[in-house]
Amino acid sequence: MRAAGILLPVSSLPSLYGIGSFSQSAKDFVDLLERAGQTYWQILPLGPTGYGDSPYQAFSAFAGNPYFIDLDSLAEEGLLEKNEIREVDFGQDCPERVDYLKLYQNRFPLLRRACSRSHFEEEEAYRAFAKDNAFWLDDYVLFMGIKNSLDGKSWTEWPDAIRMHDPEAIAQIREQTEPEERFYRFLQYKFMQQWQELKRYANKKGIKIIGDIPIYVSPDSSDAWADYELFQFNEDHRPSSVAGCPPDAFSADGQLWGNPLYDWNHHEKTGYAWWKRRIAHCLKLYDVVRVDHFRGFDEYYSIPAGDPTAAYGHWEKGPGMKLFTALKEVPGMQSGAIIAEDLGFLTDTVIKLVQDTGFPGMKVIEFAFDSRDTGSGYLPHTYTPNCVVYTGTHDNQTLCSWYGELNGEDRKLADDYMGFTGQTTPEERNRAFIRLAFESVADTCVIPIQDYLCLDERARINHPSTLGKNWTWRLAEGQVSEELVSRIRRLTAITGRLPGCEE
Repeated sequence: MRAAGILLPVSSLPSLYGIGSFSQSAKDFVDLLERAGQTYWQILPLGPTGYGDSPYQAFSAFAGNPYFIDLDSLAEEGLLEKNEIREVDFGQDCPERVDYLKLYQNRFPLLRRACSRSHFEEEEAYRAFAKDNAFWLDDYVLFMGIKNSLDGKSWTEWPDAIRMHDPEAIAQIREQTEPEERFYRFLQYKFMQQWQELKRYANKKGIKIIGDIPIYVSPDSSDAWADYELFQFNEDHRPSSVAGCPPDAFSADGQLWGNPLYDWNHHEKTGYAWWKRRIAHCLKLYDVVRVDHFRGFDEYYSIPAGDPTAAYGHWEKGPGMKLFTALKEVPGMQSGAIIAEDLGFLTDTVIKLVQDTGFPGMKVIEFAFDSRDTGSGYLPHTYTPNCVVYTGTHDNQTLCSWYGELNGEDRKLADDYMGFTGQTTPEERNRAFIRLAFESVADTCVIPIQDYLCLDERARINHPSTLGKNWTWRLAEGQVSEELVSRIRRLTAITGRLPGCEE
């Protein structure tokens, strides 16, 4: 079935409180998607972010980000006063950006106040939540309690006895952390409660959520600390090898990500139990799951722990189809439940793995116009239906800035392919690239909202391998006009992507 969607991170929603959340603005965006004839809302990972604010480096592979808890909803429950919220500086002086420092300093005290007024443990819904999620929740709240009691240090810097899970040391520190554990249980309960309400609202409107998960867990996460046997750690519970990618034309030293690598032999012995729990959890949160860095399941790049760069890593075989055969047992793993992020250089074995799983891969229009490699498979006339086409992703430039920086040969290829002339305006070019994606045979077409709005580099979400300015762009209230909504709906209809195709 042909369908379309829009990519917009939750953090980028309009909000009076410094960052997008599960608020009325989120429901308003769902309404906008419905009016525009869309089927999907694609978001970024929802995990609790740490240093660098990246949703791909979360304190837990299962927990949710407290920043997304809607404060107005807490006020409606009587846990906060409206004036208490209005008095806080969330960075409102810069509404087009997220100020993570102010959020960290000022939002948590409000959430703590709400928790102190709550009797959530008495609620039947909380008890069910705690029981259903105990397999990750108990470790996560303990992890955060210990982390906060040790001034936020990474678990790899904790005292050895705690780092190594000595029962006596854990019991002793737990006497200090119990109030923090209660607070983090409250946060996760409210997060899940509000998110499920928003998802139900979207689903009733005919909008499905495409979630996103990184293949790896963060080095500083409850998963790495509590489930150390899942990873390539030595006897001292420290990584023996870490993740990254090899040197290429863009980076002479490669990229050193530092994430712990999975011990795939251990996972196989357990029947991939942890992965089954993870995917089952994701399929409760989302309707479809985009799995980042899918090629890592075929082969992964292994770098000796402690190396300053990725230059001396090597490739190791991943689990391949053994993992995905096991995952067929997970409820909800029907056709269309997974999107494989298969971008970048792909070997024959990666291509075969994607084909064998049957998962749709990804196509990106911005990758198509490389004059050195016109056979890359990103030009739309080469697509097959079982894929998802994007103009760009959260890691790419906006269409407007990307075209502006194309070199002479690449721009000539794009102009010749698209039929552009010297009189073609930036707005006309953007519309043409978007139409190209819509008209392709790809079953699903997802467009970042920035490209519909013809925004420049200032609206970019992420510059890979950089820190400091990422994940901050926000949509302004009213920035998407009803004229644009109507135009999106019309394009969706005439390309056969409208639900029901009634127009």
